[in-house]
Amino acid sequence: MKTAFLLAYRFLKSNKGQTIFIILGIGVGVSVQIFIGSLISGLQNSLIEKTIGNSSQITIKSDTKTFSNYEEIIKNIKDPKIIDINPVYENSTLLTINDTSTSLIIKGFDIGLADNIYNIIDSIVEGNVPSGDTDIILGINLKEEYNLSINDTITVVDKNQKIIEFKIVGFYDLGISSVNKTFGFTTLLTSQNIFGSGLITSIEMQVDNSSIFETDVLASDIASSLDENYTVTNWKEDNASLLSGLQGQSISSLMIQVFVMISVVLGISSVLAITVMQKSKQIGILKAMGLKNNMALYVFLFEGLMLGICGGLVGVILGYLLSLSFTTFALNPDGTPVIALYIDYAFIVLSFAIAVISCTLASIIPARKSANLNPIDIIRNN
Repeated sequence: MKTAFLLAYRFLKSNKGQTIFIILGIGVGVSVQIFIGSLISGLQNSLIEKTIGNSSQITIKSDTKTFSNYEEIIKNIKDPKIIDINPVYENSTLLTINDTSTSLIIKGFDIGLADNIYNIIDSIVEGNVPSGDTDIILGINLKEEYNLSINDTITVVDKNQKIIEFKIVGFYDLGISSVNKTFGFTTLLTSQNIFGSGLITSIEMQVDNSSIFETDVLASDIASSLDENYTVTNWKEDNASLLSGLQGQSISSLMIQVFVMISVVLGISSVLAITVMQKSKQIGILKAMGLKNNMALYVFLFEGLMLGICGGLVGVILGYLLSLSFTTFALNPDGTPVIALYIDYAFIVLSFAIAVISCTLASIIPARKSANLNPIDIIRNN
């Protein structure tokens, strides 16, 4: 085996230009695979973060609209994939300001628990989080539209024609105009004291990033532990078009990567086949000197292995630099990357392994061809 490895190394070294071009060809193929995979993964993560990153991914509601046994339900949810659980009391009201009215959904929750889901604290652009009995924070769009200020008092009317006053203690900006105009956030206790003591309207949850596409399974498991009066929904049900788009991106990315690797395999196989012809005289002489067929086969298998390893390493470096340059130069007007750089080390290792395996497999045909060469015929012809 050592002899075969040394012969393979000498064959590759004897034609450095050809070897370098082969390695670069493999490297470009691997870099494209890594770049496309990282780009699609980054795009998917960005879309998921923007659409459901700051919202409930699994939600429990009751047919009775409100329910009181939420602490018991939360206690029974023990799946480690569910990382945030937040009881919410939500009520639709009518906000009246200067003889004009607009819909305002009052959402009460524990700010500390909900911040992991909604990122409320970091989104506050003025003022503080609600803490008092009638404190509320509103969206920055409402502030601008109605010229509101900190410590202003607003009046809302609920569906039962109950008039309620809130004190504005802050303004938030979640980056979505429709949310900023529609929602007011207060504490769970405030919402319960005003709308329904000890009750909530829903339980909202988020899962860890690795389980984002398993929410339907997790929701089904939760639903099976509840009675029929409860409904458990998940983001996949509510975002069918987004899910379809993400799946389409994944399939297209996979197809591109597969065809890139097929082209690399074909290129390696053809180049090594030519190498067999180029080195046929040397192989014939070596066989006449006692080189066995299996040893001749191993020579080209080792060539494919060495080319795969070198090309794979070059591809990993090029792929990383290509991804980094894309996020450096493809920027939004605010200076942030159009698509955030996403480095999946497991995917990079997999791409490298596929390159090595593919190149080794690509060398099988020329390796078998070299093993079948008859040294007498070669010497006669040359």
